[in-house]
Amino acid sequence: MVIKRKYLILVSLCGLLIAVDQLTKIYAVEWLHMNQSMPIWPGFFNLTLIHNPGAAFGMLANLPASLREPFFLVVPLATLAAILFAFVRLKESQAISIVALSLIVGGAIGNLIDRVRLGFVVDFLDFHWAEDYHFPAFNAADSAITIGVGLLMLSILLEKDNSETT
Repeated sequence: MVIKRKYLILVSLCGLLIAVDQLTKIYAVEWLHMNQSMPIWPGFFNLTLIHNPGAAFGMLANLPASLREPFFLVVPLATLAAILFAFVRLKESQAISIVALSLIVGGAIGNLIDRVRLGFVVDFLDFHWAEDYHFPAFNAADSAITIGVGLLMLSILLEKDNSETT
């Protein structure tokens, strides 16, 4: 039995992303105190430890825990199932989509691990422009998801539907 290249990409990228995401979060928690900022590039980039109980940018963080916790377990699991269903249907020739969905799955699993283990997501990458603009803190998993979504949009523009079998 030969394993299709797309599944090797999925497993490899997911494994790498989950490892990088979890290791960087472990280091952030060990090196930083809650809400402590460590300037890396003054006026532009800090490491700042944040516990995010909500979704992206802290959305829904104020929901009661009795609603928030099940929501942030069920919705990501259902979304992962839908993404994996779409992934199985991809053709081997759809390289950009294969990488995109692999990044999204790896990032989603990285954040889901935090939610299951800790009840929140660890964020620590903190970009800002002087004191005028502050982008919400994020992590490696969030970056992978964002890049994956961007690649998915690109794939819609570039990948042609062909009759190659999967």
